[in-house]
Amino acid sequence: MDHWISCWNLSVVRGGNMQYLLFRLYGPMASWGEIAVGESRHTARYPGKSAIIGLLSAALGIKRNNEEEQLLMQEGYAIAVQVFSHGTLLRDYHTAQAPRSVRNTSYRSRREELVSGKAYLGTILSSREYRTDALALVSVRELPDAPHTLQTIKSHLKKPKFHLYLGRKSCPLAAPLYPQIIEAGDYHEAFKAYEHKPMMPTGMASDGAVSHRDRYWLQVPDERYYYWQGEPSDFSVTLDLIRVQTRTRHDQPLSRDRWQFSPRQEHYFYDAGGEVCISPESE
Repeated sequence: MDHWISCWNLSVVRGGNMQYLLFRLYGPMASWGEIAVGESRHTARYPGKSAIIGLLSAALGIKRNNEEEQLLMQEGYAIAVQVFSHGTLLRDYHTAQAPRSVRNTSYRSRREELVSGKAYLGTILSSREYRTDALALVSVRELPDAPHTLQTIKSHLKKPKFHLYLGRKSCPLAAPLYPQIIEAGDYHEAFKAYEHKPMMPTGMASDGAVSHRDRYWLQVPDERYYYWQGEPSDFSVTLDLIRVQTRTRHDQPLSRDRWQFSPRQEHYFYDAGGEVCISPESE
């Protein structure tokens, strides 16, 4: 683990700017888990802090049951997300066989469940949600107690120790992350400075923006959606943020082993291609 003092010193650069680690998330399917009750497994429209920290931890080789390291990751970084496209909602209906609970009986494998528990088999029904063809850009900023430098995380995003996926193991990445460390005064400047790499060949030199071909095939609109934690001014020190929404999300991990989460505050800003307004978060 890197020394936290050196981490913080590295994140502050000349002129009051900060260092931000930005990377792209795209896949044909993604599932950003929400509170799950009963048979329904809902997805958020964009990756929350829990999902992003989980992805960074996987890249670094931190196991889910390592509570101490997971807590350090959770408390060591601030996250912002720029959404180019929320994608389309997909609902998948699941059925699975499983034996009902029997006193003093436990099963050590799926095969043992189906063979030894055959007499007790029942059907579990569930509905799972996904986002298809969603495209987002993530920005990570170090906090004073960050356990790893942004450069270390960037290196592991290029060569992750564990497989990376978009919320579920059935949702692999479909494009390189292209992590970049950018010096900027705020999240908005960092997002604007990110150099996008085309996912589909264009035969033209990239100008750093999302290519016209990618925009066409992924149906990327002109609107941009921003989500971040911290203060409203962390997003931008120049834009008028009078219409920023602040709301509560229950995705602050308390224990990944017990799958418990606590509430946190998150800010939301909608840019309609030059016109600032608030859009309702509805499907």
